[in-house]
Amino acid sequence: MKILLIEDDRTVCSSLKLLLTKRGHEVEAIHQPNIALDTIATFKPIFIILDMNFTIDTSGKQGLRLLTMIRESHPDISIILMTGWATVQLAVQGMKLGAKDFMTKPWDNKDLLNSIESIYQLHHKNDDHSTGEQSSNSFDNIIGASKSLKTVLSMVKKVAPTQANILITGESGTGKELIAEAVHQFSTRKKEAFVKVNLGGIPNSLFESEMFGHKKGAFTGADVDRDGRFTIANNGTIFLDEVGELALNSQVKLLRVLQEKTYEQLGSNKTLRADVRVISATNKNLIDLCNKKEFREDLFYRLNLVNIHLPPLKDRRDDIPALTKYFIQNVSTIYASDSPYLNKNCLEWLANQEYKGNIRQLKNIVERTFLLNLSKKELNKDDFLKAMDLNETVISSSNSLNLQNLEIETIKKALAKHDHSISSSAKALGITRSSLYRRLEKYGIPHEPKI
Repeated sequence: MKILLIEDDRTVCSSLKLLLTKRGHEVEAIHQPNIALDTIATFKPIFIILDMNFTIDTSGKQGLRLLTMIRESHPDISIILMTGWATVQLAVQGMKLGAKDFMTKPWDNKDLLNSIESIYQLHHKNDDHSTGEQSSNSFDNIIGASKSLKTVLSMVKKVAPTQANILITGESGTGKELIAEAVHQFSTRKKEAFVKVNLGGIPNSLFESEMFGHKKGAFTGADVDRDGRFTIANNGTIFLDEVGELALNSQVKLLRVLQEKTYEQLGSNKTLRADVRVISATNKNLIDLCNKKEFREDLFYRLNLVNIHLPPLKDRRDDIPALTKYFIQNVSTIYASDSPYLNKNCLEWLANQEYKGNIRQLKNIVERTFLLNLSKKELNKDDFLKAMDLNETVISSSNSLNLQNLEIETIKKALAKHDHSISSSAKALGITRSSLYRRLEKYGIPHEPKI
């Protein structure tokens, strides 16, 4: 593809031109911004790598001014900003003006090439290579055929092969973790680790230890060396759930890893490189948090190169019957019983109900209804109504039908039925492997690994 370099440093231009031409790109370089628009008109580049300073002025305003001019006349060209002087905040300002990414000097060749390839896949390549067979094989745990869900899954297939960081947004219970896992399974890193981190559950004081690891003796209680999540996820994908809960001082530490691709373990001065694809998720409005100075704007733009927004269940009601049948089938498999029949009127009624907890709430209602009607061959609207009327957390303290106890019993039955295979048990329960591991730890359920 054609790439235009707009950079006053001829040494930098020579290095970039050598790197990019070796990758088969056609590269042109200019050193003065005043001939940029004329060169663009004749060379017709797909990409521009734009320096932010062309004189002794190091404010970055020259680059931003030229960026604005290019965007106004050539909005389809993808621009990557490069600077050795301007602050990250100025680069963020450039992202707001339409730049696709920014690199700081000295740049990392691999990161630059990954950025170009990711932007090309996202903005310049048709998404017509995916087959229906791929879709059906890869989204087995994502149920539904509504237009809004198809839009999400199409985006997943488009962005997954890139190295772009992804921010998944949506209300609680909409299935953000499943989408993150689908991105990983479609990616070039699918054979490597997928590491899930619930940032809302990590105390601020333990953030560095949990994420980057520590050496023995680094602090009181550090009796052994421990790898952090970024080390475990190296070459793979890390999923940062509830990223909106992260404290400001921890946000700075996370930003450094995303910006510099390096980190140190506590108690060590050895710098480690992080080759990790980052997928984040939140049910919060991060833009509002940025405006309130509760979330760093530079971190937001690093996380949000691509946004996938999951619609609430109320916006995909057509999927509720299929989801209901799926959850019924799963819980029936766990209890080794026939699936009860659900008539059309019952399914239509369920599709018209409100689920503030989205898919998670629907799943809870369906499983609770099944468990309270184990002997019935058919479930009707009244059965679901009774289950909905029950308290969401405790059914009755007198008859021991505590929902937590029901969940524990259901998990134990799934493990027993599937010879303690985590993968098979998680699939039968309709949850991810990481979700099942969390429940085993939460409830203290003994797990005997399948031999």
